[in-house]
Amino acid sequence: MAINTIMKNKTYNVVSSEGSGGDGNSSSPPSSPRRQTSGFSQCRRRLRSKVQLQYFRKDSLAAGIFVRRNIQFLLLLFFLYFSGLMMCVGRFSDFLRHSREPIAIYKSHVLLEKLWHDIETDNSTALELSSVWQFKRRMKVQKPCPVLAARRRLGSVEVSSGPAGYLIVEANGGLNQQRSAICNAVAVAGILNAVLVIPSFGYNIVWKDPSEFRDIYDEDHFIATLEGYVKVVRELPDELISKYDHNITNIPHLRVEAWAPAKHYLGEVYPVLQEQGVIRIAPFANRLAMNVPSHIQLLRCITNYRALRFSAPITTLAQKLVNRMIERSSMTGGKYVSVHLRFEEDMVAFSCCLYDGGDAEKSEMHSFREKGWKGKFKRKDLNFVAGRNRIDGKCPLTPLEVGMMLRGMGFGSNTSIYLASGKIYKGEQHLAPLLKMFPHLYTKESLATSDELAPFQGYSSRLAALDYTVCLFSEVFVTTHGGNFPHFLMGHRRFLFNGHAKTIRPDKRMLVGLLENMTISWKDFKDDMEAMLLESDRKGMMIPRVRKFNRKNSIYTFPLPECDCLQSHDSSRGINHTLNVLDPQLEATRGRVPVSD
Repeated sequence: MAINTIMKNKTYNVVSSEGSGGDGNSSSPPSSPRRQTSGFSQCRRRLRSKVQLQYFRKDSLAAGIFVRRNIQFLLLLFFLYFSGLMMCVGRFSDFLRHSREPIAIYKSHVLLEKLWHDIETDNSTALELSSVWQFKRRMKVQKPCPVLAARRRLGSVEVSSGPAGYLIVEANGGLNQQRSAICNAVAVAGILNAVLVIPSFGYNIVWKDPSEFRDIYDEDHFIATLEGYVKVVRELPDELISKYDHNITNIPHLRVEAWAPAKHYLGEVYPVLQEQGVIRIAPFANRLAMNVPSHIQLLRCITNYRALRFSAPITTLAQKLVNRMIERSSMTGGKYVSVHLRFEEDMVAFSCCLYDGGDAEKSEMHSFREKGWKGKFKRKDLNFVAGRNRIDGKCPLTPLEVGMMLRGMGFGSNTSIYLASGKIYKGEQHLAPLLKMFPHLYTKESLATSDELAPFQGYSSRLAALDYTVCLFSEVFVTTHGGNFPHFLMGHRRFLFNGHAKTIRPDKRMLVGLLENMTISWKDFKDDMEAMLLESDRKGMMIPRVRKFNRKNSIYTFPLPECDCLQSHDSSRGINHTLNVLDPQLEATRGRVPVSD
């Protein structure tokens, strides 16, 4: 190998020397003398070369013509093939569309009528609420707990350099979207070493709730709980707001991209805060990435599970509703099932789904969409979209479908159910089948007196807070259509109940397929529902693997492992988190012992 390398190098040196006109010291051998040739030989070689060139040109011309013709032929062949393929695919897609359309039609009411005798006479033992959750989780306690370390770190920054300025945010959306914005605002204040002004709530044309922070949350508790982590004030100092003519809209307004990382706030927002002394960020929904340093992540946990306690009017009535649900669940040991039902008129309209109301329902929903969303849903293929949405599991479950699912899973007719919802679309008609399957059906309207509910009427977020609390302490929580409400609730239940969400999340695509099957038996339907419950139980205890600075899931839905340390820290100090949700009397609720009103 070495010899070959040397020979190659020598050859390269010879060529290089000749090409560069080497000097007399070159070690290259002398060039060979030029060979003498006769004139006849040279002439014969030129003649042979000329003849070969002529033949080469003719061959090249013929080959070029042949190649060009072949390319044209191949292009034509490809075009014909592609056109035929598109025609076949189009017809095949039409066939698929027409073949799938029948199973997209809402027929659950027909199936209930067909199976009702079997449902009513089902003598199998009802599922015991105490044994619904078979999977158990052993929580790993994080050591050492970073709560005190985070407090020292955040406190030392504030003491050493002083706050950089004031942060104003506007929390928009419904109850739990606002909750998310509040938690993120505290985290951003920690990143910027800023003083947080109590967040204002933007008026939403959908929710139509003019409530302010103090109407929904205990403002004093919020400020006191965050003391030592982030400083919170109710309003800007007079000397600062006077610089902007006492008009908050004159304060520098920053727009931050969605899911912005911590480094964006440090690099882009912090210099403006230092220069101006106050900044305003609006809107503030989802303006902070889930992936943040651990001490900042802990601020979200503290805010969500400690600092945000509902105001006294909400807490007082919520406690009564929970106690009344326990009293009415005596046949099931004080345990009850809560269902978050999204079948309000706006949700049905927004989903573009069709049910059993025929043309009248279709026209009504179209009018509602035009009124609420100003032409956003003007589409000619709404029938097709509705069918496809249903197949894909994107349509809200009706009360009837929820009832069939729960009865199929084994919940008996004596189960007490709390229905968390707004005004149900055509409520009397749609609630009748659910009430038939579960006579012990309750809502906040049926549990509370009209006088008790009067201060809450017209305030959707305050009413949602009542539902949130009753669902939080149920043995089983059923979510039917996603959204911020169930996501926050699942996370809160995981935080309270040793890592298990105790939540039924139905496979809606599978459920729709079963409900469209007019030949299915009640036994087969029950087998599939029991398997669905088991899978939901298994997934309810799963915790995503979170490596350092690698969180992708929402900490509000999956608060562990980061927030579990907060729970452990509370236990070690003899603090029960339930006190941050409701009155101390509700401790009896955790033991499922009714407390008098």
